[in-house]
Amino acid sequence: MEFQIKDRYDINDLLKIIEMLRDPVNGCPWDKVQTHKSIRKNFIEETYEAIEAIDTDDKELMQEELGDVLMQVLLHAQFEAEEKVFDFGDVVNGTAQKLVIRHPHIFAGFDNRTVDGVLQKWEEIKQQEKGQKTVSETLDAVPKSFPALMYAQKLQKRAVAGGLMEYDAEKTIQSLHAQLDAISAQLAAGENCAELMGRLLFDTVGLAAAAKTDAEEVLGLENAVKLEYFKKLDVK
Repeated sequence: MEFQIKDRYDINDLLKIIEMLRDPVNGCPWDKVQTHKSIRKNFIEETYEAIEAIDTDDKELMQEELGDVLMQVLLHAQFEAEEKVFDFGDVVNGTAQKLVIRHPHIFAGFDNRTVDGVLQKWEEIKQQEKGQKTVSETLDAVPKSFPALMYAQKLQKRAVAGGLMEYDAEKTIQSLHAQLDAISAQLAAGENCAELMGRLLFDTVGLAAAAKTDAEEVLGLENAVKLEYFKKLDVK
C-alpha cells in the first residue's frame, strides 16, 4: 500500500494511515494485534489527558490530546471495518443523523429555543430512538462503566425526571445528619459502616444537585485546593 508523505494531512490520509498500521502483513507489530478490549484502557487514558488539557486551557496540548482521542475512535472503527460490520463513514453518518434528529429547533422548525426546552426535547427524542418507555428502562441505560460519582449523578437525574425522587436540600441535610450519627455509632462499636458510607456519599451527590452544583466538578475543584494545601505542608 503506497502512501504519500505530505506537509499537511487530512482525515482521509489519517484513515489510510490507520489502515496501513493494521495491515496484517506489513502493518505495525503492535497496532495490528490490538482489539477493542486491549486498547480500552488507552481510550480512557487519552480522554482524561484531553480533559486535563481543557482544564488547564493549554491549547497546544489540547490539539494534541484531541488528536489522540480521535486516533482511538479511528482504531475502534477500523477493527469493525475489517470485520465488515461498520466503518468510520458509518460512525460519521450516525453522528450527523443523531444531531439533525435531536435538534429539531435547528433543522425541523421546532420553536422552543430555551436551554431547558432544548434539553427536554433531546431526552424525549433519545428515549423514543432507544425505545425507552419506562423510567426503569432509562435507569438501566445509564452506563455501568461510569465512575461511581458520575453514575450516581446520572442515575439520580433520571430518577428525578421520572418522578421517583426529588432534589430536596432540607430533607437531604436531615438524612445526612442521621447517617453521620449512625456512622459515628458504628465506628465507636467497631462495626463495619461501608453500607452507611455508600448511602452518605449517594445522598451527598443529591445535595450537590439540590444546591445547583455538579458534584464531579466541585469535588474536582476541592481536590485541586487540597493538592496545593498538601504540597505547602510538605515544604514545611
